[in-house]
Amino acid sequence: MKIGLNEALCSGCRVCQLVCSLGHFKENNPKKAALKITGQFPAPGRFQIAVCNQCGSCAEVCPVGAIEKSNGVYKIDSDKCIGCHACVEACPLGVMFVHKDEKAPIKCDLCGECIRYCPRGAIFDADQAKEQEVSRG
Repeated sequence: MKIGLNEALCSGCRVCQLVCSLGHFKENNPKKAALKITGQFPAPGRFQIAVCNQCGSCAEVCPVGAIEKSNGVYKIDSDKCIGCHACVEACPLGVMFVHKDEKAPIKCDLCGECIRYCPRGAIFDADQAKEQEVSRG
């Protein structure tokens, strides 16, 4: 799956961040979400959505090999992670997050819950959308 974004549809409700933190940490804590919503006001007057694109920059810099690719997704092994945060600094999109309660950084694992619960379709499955477009011909 590839996450698609349509920022024009984003209302800034942050439901995506809520379901992410609930799903991964069982907490209502948007600061533990693996995606970022930023208000761009007054100009250009919209919300910006940032989420991992699975580029692998984080894995390349990890000194202990705590980030590995499995089924197209880079995942952090928190048992191996030493908390150096080199991966956070290397992330070109700024979508690896540090939270004081967690040793390992927080990163998207493509669980899809943000897609499932986004009330406006601002976050969507880009692969599925492409397949639907092709089938429409």
